Amino acid sequence: MVVLNRIYTRTGDDGTTALGTGERRPKYDLRVGAYGTVDETNAAIGVVRLHLSGAPDLDGMLGCIQNDLFDLGADLAVPQREGKAERLRMVSSQVVGLENDIDRLNAGLADLTSFVLPGGTPAAAYLHLARTICRRAERMMVELAAQPGESVNDAAVRYMNRLSDFLFVASRFMNDKGEGDVLWVPGQNR
Repeated sequence: MVVLNRIYTRTGDDGTTALGTGERRPKYDLRVGAYGTVDETNAAIGVVRLHLSGAPDLDGMLGCIQNDLFDLGADLAVPQREGKAERLRMVSSQVVGLENDIDRLNAGLADLTSFVLPGGTPAAAYLHLARTICRRAERMMVELAAQPGESVNDAAVRYMNRLSDFLFVASRFMNDKGEGDVLWVPGQNR
């Protein structure tokens, strides 16, 4: 259990922050940026949930995802090190859970005949916003994994890749199961 009685510590006033290992890193560090962007994704999903009064199943799915994103942030905040006991890590079953939810939502959607522009209902528009933030987090995680001396859990990367797919499908679901999608019309304004 986490107990947070004191919110400010002043330890970050020098422009650094602590990882879960206690190691201090600059706040602009790529690892810090990656888990910060995962947190941004989570906040955007929180905004989506404000618009889901008529979709309790999707709201439940997103609630589970928000918890998973805290797991993912914890995973990123504690770099994997050989010979060290593992802390909380993302696991493949979390990815499989997302895939199952994607399949459930996608089953009743209208066929997709063009790229979809972000828009339609407020929930769909916010789901697209969450999707783009999710993609940025994924790119940062992949870049971090490519850095010498850094590692990122493969299940965490797969989760973020699948989450962006989930958010896309969920946006279509909230646009009257795809019937209300705003479709791209190539060259429309020429």
